[in-house]
Amino acid sequence: MITKIKAGVIGTGHIGREHARIYSQLPNVDFVGIYDADAGVAQRIAQQYNIKRFASADDLVAAVDAATLSTPTSTHFSIGKLLLENNKHVLIEKPITDDPQQARELVQIAQSRNLVLQVGHIERFNPALRALEAKLTRPKFIEAHRLSPYPGRSTDIGVVLDLMIHDLDVVLHLVRSPIIHVDSVGVAVLSKGEDIANARIRFANGCVANLTTSRISPEKMRKIRVFQDDAYLSLDYQNQSGEIYREVQRQITREAIPIEKDEPLKLEIASFVDCVRARREPVVGGVQATEALIVAMQITDQIAAANAGQPGGAAQSPALQQVASATAIAGV
Repeated sequence: MITKIKAGVIGTGHIGREHARIYSQLPNVDFVGIYDADAGVAQRIAQQYNIKRFASADDLVAAVDAATLSTPTSTHFSIGKLLLENNKHVLIEKPITDDPQQARELVQIAQSRNLVLQVGHIERFNPALRALEAKLTRPKFIEAHRLSPYPGRSTDIGVVLDLMIHDLDVVLHLVRSPIIHVDSVGVAVLSKGEDIANARIRFANGCVANLTTSRISPEKMRKIRVFQDDAYLSLDYQNQSGEIYREVQRQITREAIPIEKDEPLKLEIASFVDCVRARREPVVGGVQATEALIVAMQITDQIAAANAGQPGGAAQSPALQQVASATAIAGV
């Protein structure tokens, strides 16, 4: 096992700066440096952590074993491919790309070179979700709300790829059944793409998920509720709190779910580092991220078609048919 990995960050915007902070704190990491197209921003962060500011992405790639990629989504494929083809392990911020075929290509490169390709679906590392999974049996209905004020960033993509994709990944992980129907609506308010979206997803095993996302809300909210035969579970990702409701002797009881709070991003990056050191499969690899991306693209296509006055996407579109299994995606 590698004792320490040389790590870097490409893209030091809002989330990239947080990756830099955490890499600087991890004991199994030699935090080499960063690259950002904005040299002034990069220089300030480099001075803060006493690391190198690289003049180009190529220079950083040559100096590291692994890197976080937190640039705009449209650049994920080209820079991710650069890293992988130079035999570097990669943690790409979500979404993996904005094109499923490009995502598959990154997966194939990583698999062929035995490299770790992890994608930043951070809620999978939220202690609240881990607590929910311990209580989960067979979900029958899932409702998720993810609301935030207008961010002024990540507006190169709509709210489905920006925010809802977190909930799509979680729901696919919890339900583990083929999708048979998707019905979506959404509207643009301040951006070119949709700022508010709702998707209702029906699975082959009977489960239904209803997801609502907005990035023009006056309040922040990240909640999920799961209904199953024996209980109803309510979780708050933001506050890392949860409750479970059960029927006991014809009365509904409420019980707090014990959650050991921690910083999800720190857990995510530490897990990535451990996977690189031990050459293990990541919690959210390229295959799972591609599955979530395919569904997200189906939703955005439906919204775009509806807003253009065209018929909505078919329930069994080619995109949804590709979500049948991780094996199908990995083997394309």
